[in-house]
Amino acid sequence: MNGRIIAIGDIHGCHQEFAELLELLKPTKDDRLILVGDLVNRGPDSCKVIDLARQHRAISLLGNHELRLLNYRKNKTPAAEIDRKTDADTFQKLRPEDWLYLESMPLTHYVEALNTVFAHGGFLPNEPWQRQPASIVTRIQSIDADGRACKRSDSPDSPPWADLWNGPPFVIYGHTPRPDVYKLKWSVGIDTACVMGGHLTAYILPEKRFVQVKSRRRYYP
Repeated sequence: MNGRIIAIGDIHGCHQEFAELLELLKPTKDDRLILVGDLVNRGPDSCKVIDLARQHRAISLLGNHELRLLNYRKNKTPAAEIDRKTDADTFQKLRPEDWLYLESMPLTHYVEALNTVFAHGGFLPNEPWQRQPASIVTRIQSIDADGRACKRSDSPDSPPWADLWNGPPFVIYGHTPRPDVYKLKWSVGIDTACVMGGHLTAYILPEKRFVQVKSRRRYYP
């Protein structure tokens, strides 16, 4: 495998932090840039994030925020009827080429040489990861007492899915914002809450190194 694999956590419209991180990383044509979803919403400029992703030939994975915007569009929901303000703002600003970019996002990306899969949210344990639907892969945070995927806020005492995941494969994911990287034997969570005033995190393979930039400010909520 030539070059590095560079995974970057949830950007959420934070284009300045994304640009700063890319400047530190200096990706070459041999490197593979993988953005683990939620490029858009909440932060200052989703369109500029998509422009940078396209410019650097990133593999951008489908996150729950992209999925929600695509569903509004598919269902022909008027912007005025979108109840989340940040969704409505992004919905109105996205250009035709941005919608095409969102529609082209794969759900997962698997690197066989490293037996590693990249996804936005994660997976239910004890089920083949390849067969799990977008509703799970983009949204899962925890596992409730009945073994079902749930949001952390809906079941605060339930364990994170990653605590119950015994690979292979190794999973690199975002979606669940934390103050620090969440590194376990079989997974690493790299959403370090940039849009909430935290950091934007990159994880570089095969060297297993983290690079971070501090958020310029808290953009959300």
